[in-house]
Amino acid sequence: MSNLDEYGGGPGANADVLVVTTNDAPGYRVDRVIGEVFGLTVRSRHLGTQIGASFKSMLGGELRGLTKTLVESRNQAMERLVEQAKARGANAVLMMRFDVTEAAGTPVHLI
Repeated sequence: MSNLDEYGGGPGANADVLVVTTNDAPGYRVDRVIGEVFGLTVRSRHLGTQIGASFKSMLGGELRGLTKTLVESRNQAMERLVEQAKARGANAVLMMRFDVTEAAGTPVHLI
């Protein structure tokens, strides 16, 4: 069983800004569209994590160090998304998407 604080994330139920992946949110209506907001983060992997991942990939199994890095990156990108939305006066973000890509061998996490 995984620890939600360690391997989970995203805004909680009491968040100032509702974030959903759908086109609408049941029980809410869109009064105006403020525009696009996003959160970005670029992280490099810790050398120890990278070495451990190399060994683990030969044996199989979860790469926990990389999983934690991914969770931290997604959470930071989400925080930045919510900060941008609030700064523009929004109380919700619809159609939120995560994307992970690599730039110069370093994962780039986009929301």
